[in-house]
Amino acid sequence: MSTIPTRWLTLPREARDTLLLLAVIAWVIGQQAGHLPWWCSLMAAGALAWRAVLAWKSRTLPSRWWLATFLTLAAIGTWYSHQTLLGRDAGVTFLVVLLALKTLELRARRDAFVVFFLGFFVTLTHFFYSQSLLTAGGMVVSLWGLLTALVNSHMPVGRPPLTLAARHAAGMMLAGAPIMVCLFVLFPRIGPLWSLPSDALQGRSGLSGHMRVGTIASLALDESVAMRVQFSGPPPAQSALYFRGPVFTTFDGREWKARPPAGPAPGMSAATLEVSGSPVAYEVTLAPTQPPWALALDATPASPQSADYRFERGPDLTWRVLSAPGSPVRYQALAYPQFKLGPTRFTTALLDDVALPPGFNPRTLQWAADLRRQPALAQADAPTLVNAVLETLRQGGYEYTLEPGVYGTHTADEFWFDRKAGFCEHIASSFVVVMRALDIPARIVTGYQGGQAQASDATWVIRQSDAHAWAEVWLQGQGWVRVDPTAAVAPARTGKFQPLLRPPGVLSRALETVSPGISLRFRGWWDAANSSWDRWVTRYTKSEQLDLLRHIGFRQPDWQDLSNLLIACVVASCMGAALWVGWERRRKDPWLQLLEQARRRLGAPGLDLSHAQTPRAIASLLRQHGSASPPIVDWLTRLETWRYGPAPQQPQGLRALRKELRTLRRVPR
Repeated sequence: MSTIPTRWLTLPREARDTLLLLAVIAWVIGQQAGHLPWWCSLMAAGALAWRAVLAWKSRTLPSRWWLATFLTLAAIGTWYSHQTLLGRDAGVTFLVVLLALKTLELRARRDAFVVFFLGFFVTLTHFFYSQSLLTAGGMVVSLWGLLTALVNSHMPVGRPPLTLAARHAAGMMLAGAPIMVCLFVLFPRIGPLWSLPSDALQGRSGLSGHMRVGTIASLALDESVAMRVQFSGPPPAQSALYFRGPVFTTFDGREWKARPPAGPAPGMSAATLEVSGSPVAYEVTLAPTQPPWALALDATPASPQSADYRFERGPDLTWRVLSAPGSPVRYQALAYPQFKLGPTRFTTALLDDVALPPGFNPRTLQWAADLRRQPALAQADAPTLVNAVLETLRQGGYEYTLEPGVYGTHTADEFWFDRKAGFCEHIASSFVVVMRALDIPARIVTGYQGGQAQASDATWVIRQSDAHAWAEVWLQGQGWVRVDPTAAVAPARTGKFQPLLRPPGVLSRALETVSPGISLRFRGWWDAANSSWDRWVTRYTKSEQLDLLRHIGFRQPDWQDLSNLLIACVVASCMGAALWVGWERRRKDPWLQLLEQARRRLGAPGLDLSHAQTPRAIASLLRQHGSASPPIVDWLTRLETWRYGPAPQQPQGLRALRKELRTLRRVPR
């Protein structure tokens, strides 16, 4: 029984090339697996495995009835998963199935070309879902593999080594890189490169207009980058980095929701927001989000500034991006750490912030009533009551944990009296319920808190695991005041900023064993690389293009200047390539060039003149064929003598031979 390496060496050329192409297609589709329905990944894997077995065992391909059946099932599955056959997600799903099924009718060279170009198109769709550095690296490998298979299919018959095709493909990629860079830098950008209307159905920030207890805990396990922040001057203290997102005021007993956009918005008019002190200038690069919250430091009174997007101020000092972005959003803003928000005297608009639904959390309501009856707190003001509840959190044995378990109907009761454990959303929700039970207006604010400074480029990286929920209480004469009850339970979470981390895996433990902290350093390097990628690639918009023209001397650049420069660069690249080709030809041995010209000019139909034959051998073949005249034989003899004769070679003699070749004619047979 032959082993796999032995069988690979004895495979026919067609089977070997087919297996190479299948491996490349498997890599291309595998990168999309996280965005495809499970049945699509399973069907694609099955089709590729089936085709590989057929190639390995040199068996016939399935009939078209099988393909028609699978195609029908794929259409039904696409409709079932996406409720449509159109749009981005449905289109990518169906395209992946078509690519996999096309390999099952890979009979002719034409079929192979269809697979090649379907593979290129599927590779392009990776940018629909991610434009990260890791995605780009995977796409480069896909491109190299597809080009290798394409070059291999054009190589002569026989069994050329795959390494030769891979080297040629790499050379083609390097040769095309200057044109690619030129097009990327100068091609006019009409809008976000990969935004489609269906992208709005995808929420990637983890923040939304409602909060059920337990949802933010799942975000703590997500180490992806939510935003990057750069400060113009010294950054605020890490414990003061609160990036404001949705504010929740309405509670139905199980779910918190944001205030409706319509109607009065307490704290939003210029008269109820007072700022003082020196502002903090910062720039945010926000990952694509839905809903499109423009996360800003407390307090950012003026609209963020962006060359590509506009913003509107929503209820409770929140900001939104007017158009749902499909690419990272960059904006600049000014924040004032010292501010007063909201009315300083009680108004009827604050009644919504003390409302509680009936029938929920009876023990918490009773505890609030008992606090009011305590002699020390009977006549206490709101700040004293707030401190009393915070002291309960500090001294009552409460725990900040990532795994509090599933809460029931009365979430505040379970937190205060049963579990005494929870993540920030459990703590904030339970705290606000008590505040409202004490007739103190309170609400929940969600967003991100803290972050990690990157020493390499002075950028603060805020991850999805930094998602946080805190409270705001209204105090007479002060307005809305931030109170973070999580800091009372776990001061390190907002002070020294030690967020809950995912339990270390095998690789993380191994890295820590070899060198403590190596995983953190590696993540810092990776974050710096991603930051540079975001800055120079994904954040490269039409405003950066026009700025580039200004830097190189254009006073008031427009799209016409950009187009003219692009055309000039393309023409210059083509001329450079032509000059390089001419230079390469001149580098070739002039005697070999002249021999090649003679072979083409003097060759006769049906006469095979190979590149390995000497001038004397060519003359002999022409005589046997009856196509050689005495001047031709004499010329070929002198050509060989010029190269291999004892006399010194003179360039003038070769030029004379080249001129004489133009006058020679074959003897017609």
